[in-house]
Amino acid sequence: MSPSPLPPGSTIGIIGGGQLGRMAALAAARLGYRVHIYCPEPDSPAAQVAAAATVAAYDDPAALEAFARAVDVVTFEFENIPADSVRLLASHVAVHPSWRVLEVAQDRIHEKRFFNDNGIATPPWRRVDGPAALHAAVAEIGRPAVLKTTRFGYDGKGQVKIGPGDDLEAAWAALAAPEAVLEGFVDFAGEVSVIVARGVDGGCAVFDPAWNVHTNHILDTSRVPAPIGPDLAAAAVDLAERCAVTLDLVGLLAVELFVTRDGRLLANEMAPRPHNSGHWTIDACVTDQFEQFVRAVCGLPLGSPERHSDAVMKNLIGAEIDTWPDILRDPGAKLHLYGKTEARAGRKMGHVTRLTPRRDP
Repeated sequence: MSPSPLPPGSTIGIIGGGQLGRMAALAAARLGYRVHIYCPEPDSPAAQVAAAATVAAYDDPAALEAFARAVDVVTFEFENIPADSVRLLASHVAVHPSWRVLEVAQDRIHEKRFFNDNGIATPPWRRVDGPAALHAAVAEIGRPAVLKTTRFGYDGKGQVKIGPGDDLEAAWAALAAPEAVLEGFVDFAGEVSVIVARGVDGGCAVFDPAWNVHTNHILDTSRVPAPIGPDLAAAAVDLAERCAVTLDLVGLLAVELFVTRDGRLLANEMAPRPHNSGHWTIDACVTDQFEQFVRAVCGLPLGSPERHSDAVMKNLIGAEIDTWPDILRDPGAKLHLYGKTEARAGRKMGHVTRLTPRRDP
């Protein structure tokens, strides 16, 4: 196992090759670390800026063991990877966050039970394992509702909306999964997310809550400060920190929360890694989410998450990437592109952040 803290010149192994890994690798380089990316795709966005890359399946034991021997610590930039693979890596090298955290976060049933068992409210939900269970769950929760796969869903994938009159057998067949979660719709005013870093010493640093707006189930913009009162903001921060502590997390945790019209917080989901809704921190904070991520997994002291500016982060989805020349003509715009060559519909190609002087809501 690697000593802690890891000195500069050490190698961080990151499982996953997307833009989150890319931005984490750039942050690691600023602190003097090398990064080794592990993912199945060649020329991934993260590998383009890393010192080394392994191109192999996530469940290839030989490749995983060779990867573990080549790095000093392992982390991951997305959670749709086999927990057994992370458990295997942990038998050879330090892994932060642990595979136990990954098991909770990558399964919607485990995740919702975690929230509820720790006194954190969620939208109404039921486990569903077939058409009969779906009928019973709809009878309890009502319509509209949304049927979601328990694993591998993101950006609206793995979901089927159930409205008045919709055929439940057809909805179950369309999901094509052995197990699912039915969630009741919530009359919410909006959504906030809170990102918390937790170090090996148990200390936490929490970023200000961001107000998120989605289009077609994909994050469109994140705005900070969130237009919520200070008491609700403090409650959101406390909730996220409690989750990180209860999980015994070392790394970064993003918690997404619905804000109801009557001023309550309902936990939607969490992700033990950097998060799209935290990209504004790169340009608006003393220490951004990616540097905090690196600091935490390497056993370094956490930096200040203080926000020095207000920010609006806009994702560039699909063909929106073609606006990059116009964005660069705006002297106040901070453009971040991810090195992806194909601009498919719904694909995150980059983001732009615009800053204004700090104010408080």
